[in-house]
Amino acid sequence: MTLIGGGGVRTPLLIYGLAQSGLTIAGLRLYDVDPARARLMASLGRELARFPINTTERLETAIEGADFVLSSIRVGGIAARARDERLAVEHGLAGQETTGVGGWAMALRTVPVAVAHARMVERLAPQAWLINFTNPAGLITQAIHLHTAARTVGICDTPAELFHRIGEVLGSADPSRDVECDYAGLNHLGWVRRVRLRGEDATDRLFTDQAALRSLYPANLFDPALIQTLGLIPSEYLFFCYSQRKALANQQRAGTTRGTEIERMNTELFALLGEQSPQDAIATYRRYLAQRNASYMKIEAEAGSAFGGQVEEMDPFATATGYHRIAIEVMHALTCAEPRRVVVNVPNRGAIEDLADDDVVEVPCSIDRNGVRPLPAGRLPESVRGLVESVKAYERTAIRAAMEGSAALSQLAMLEYPMIGDWELAAQLREALVRSDPEFLGYLT
Repeated sequence: MTLIGGGGVRTPLLIYGLAQSGLTIAGLRLYDVDPARARLMASLGRELARFPINTTERLETAIEGADFVLSSIRVGGIAARARDERLAVEHGLAGQETTGVGGWAMALRTVPVAVAHARMVERLAPQAWLINFTNPAGLITQAIHLHTAARTVGICDTPAELFHRIGEVLGSADPSRDVECDYAGLNHLGWVRRVRLRGEDATDRLFTDQAALRSLYPANLFDPALIQTLGLIPSEYLFFCYSQRKALANQQRAGTTRGTEIERMNTELFALLGEQSPQDAIATYRRYLAQRNASYMKIEAEAGSAFGGQVEEMDPFATATGYHRIAIEVMHALTCAEPRRVVVNVPNRGAIEDLADDDVVEVPCSIDRNGVRPLPAGRLPESVRGLVESVKAYERTAIRAAMEGSAALSQLAMLEYPMIGDWELAAQLREALVRSDPEFLGYLT
């Protein structure tokens, strides 16, 4: 097993999940553009797992012969995210790393790198599954699918988190077993339209309970009347489509963005980890995760902060959902004869009737050792169909812009994106973002 981006802050969480998974793991290789960070994460990981964990400074060595290659990279680091979000706010748009302006910049930085990595997987480990967690996950998975033959599936924990909360508000003690949701859309742009609790339709029960609808999210995101009128339960990132002015106003009131706060948290974390024993470092890492998780979406929804208020005592390793859980679930499914139903990002192949077969969508899939098969989702409701089609057009154009190095196409992508949709503003944003990041966006000519 190989993790590209092994110096990332989520690596120990993934290693913990692997150690608890029941999978037979011969070894884990960590690769990162910052080798010292990878070595630090490996030292923490060895406190959590019994299987061998090694680091390498050669990507080829990391990939060759792997059965699974997980990709979780952040081109430009957390500083690039913080800068993208600040520039978005300065231009009057909400700042977020995977949607809007931040998603555009992240995609244009990442597509060339992710495709190059996938081509290496295709060459050195052709039988491996490339599990993409790199954001924006759907767009990056589509770029890999269109430009390589690597066996690829994109994963995101957002749908599973939403399903789990739905189960909790319906009173289930075991949501992963009791709850099944009809879900369809794109990554960070999906909706639940039907809920079954232990086989019985619970959709109307949920939709008539405004308090329950409010409690589905980590912060005060959606007016229950919006959900009831749509007849759909939106995933949390749709807040940036449905309430962009509110998100922007809260960021302006808070005087910061999530990316800026995470940058500060990460700087403090790595300064501490570098001075501590592995055992003490694990305790510090747990506190970091608890603080990070507790502050999720607080700035955008409530003008809150990661650095104010009490952090609830919790064990972030023991959560029922999350980054590590979805990765393990997909890998388990890909090694089993019995199919499992998991929401992942894969080529559409007719699952959503409104989109092309090679459009990567986020839908429930049947997964086993023979592969990943999207399950039929029918047509999208009219109230969201146009939004999905517009965002998919943006994704296609952004991928073309990255692969062709075209500044004009990158600007067109922002014009197609409903959250921007203005040619002159797109030009200003493109110029500001490229000027701020010549190393990774300077190729756009």
